Amino acid sequence: MDHLVGLECAICKQVYQIGEVEYVCPKHGNDGNLDVLYDYDRIAAAWKSNPHWPGRGIWRYKALLPIELGAAEPPLLVGDTPLYPAGGIARQIGVREVWVKDEGRNPTASLKDRASALVVAKAVAEGRELVTTASTGNAGAALSGLAASMCLPSVIFAPATAPEAKVAQFLVYGSLVILVEGTYDDAFDLCLEATQKYGWYCRNTGYNPYTAEGKKTVSYEVCEQLSGQSGHFSAPDRIVVSVGDGNIISGVHKGLKDLLALGWISHMPALIGVQAEGSNAMYRAWKEGIDPITMPPLDAHTIADSISAGLPRDRVKAMNAVKETDGIYVTVTDDEILAAIPALARLTGVFAEPAAAAAYAGLLKCAQEGLFEPDERIVLLVTGNGLKDIASAKKSVGQAHRIKPTLDEVSRLVSEDFRR
Repeated sequence: MDHLVGLECAICKQVYQIGEVEYVCPKHGNDGNLDVLYDYDRIAAAWKSNPHWPGRGIWRYKALLPIELGAAEPPLLVGDTPLYPAGGIARQIGVREVWVKDEGRNPTASLKDRASALVVAKAVAEGRELVTTASTGNAGAALSGLAASMCLPSVIFAPATAPEAKVAQFLVYGSLVILVEGTYDDAFDLCLEATQKYGWYCRNTGYNPYTAEGKKTVSYEVCEQLSGQSGHFSAPDRIVVSVGDGNIISGVHKGLKDLLALGWISHMPALIGVQAEGSNAMYRAWKEGIDPITMPPLDAHTIADSISAGLPRDRVKAMNAVKETDGIYVTVTDDEILAAIPALARLTGVFAEPAAAAAYAGLLKCAQEGLFEPDERIVLLVTGNGLKDIASAKKSVGQAHRIKPTLDEVSRLVSEDFRR
């Protein structure tokens, strides 16, 4: 992997050689998240000689990923998710363009398939016999599905409160599922203990440095899709991202940094991180100027399970993602999140789970506060499909009408509906 320079600690900036450390900086323990460094000159030269990269989904960008070009890939199509124009939202908030990136179209219906695809490919390349992760749901489903596609056993640690649909995914894909009577943070720590005891390969976000490398591919796709030309890139003005552990927003930032360093985009988009009010550690630290290393954990509670994290594990890079792009953090209530599920669906046709709908709720809050200019082009990242959490979706809408099979009954309902 000649295009890799090393792994840099997000805290002390110590650079390690590839293979010298596995997960985190030894000086800072589990807080010392590592960032993969690339030789951009080498990558740019390779791209110049062949700008039409082969492969499907995220693997078209293999030259920008920390893996050998000939390494085996999971067969499931991860990436190549649609970017939809959302004129209704643009008119609603008074900007030139809004685009919706629908990550629910990935194999297990969330953006986290991107991270799991890369981690599984790494595990297979290194001859690992089992992979594991802690998850509130989506990361576990992603790892279960992608590992199953490569016949690789997996173990999933999740809080016992994880939505039934997500637990069902773990079980259907054949993972050993361990439901922890505690929080996501408890499941995370227990997963790390088991990893160390049994020598498993750990996918945990904010711990395995390659998860953000998989997630960054969403930025490549957004900018390539906005350009309208394969191999060409155009950056939006802002990207709105829901935030829990912080790994998705740090991955989005990393992808944009890659493109900017290569000279393939002309500017860095501002990142808007959206958190649930009951799980807003990053927002509090940003608002109060707290060093993310010393930020206190919260007792996180939110209907948006995918972004529920008392102590964000990728908090240093997640803070950098907002500060270095002149972005902001905002919070939204659970009621605003629930209201955003049908509102987004009725404007775009995209059905989002609560954590993904939180991004739309945050977009509306920013618009209400007058933060956008009329000529802006904004991308809304919808990270997971609404079928992941039907119980929450049902809370956000009214009941279906049950009638006798007569046209008079239909006419009565139609008349009442139109009067409303």
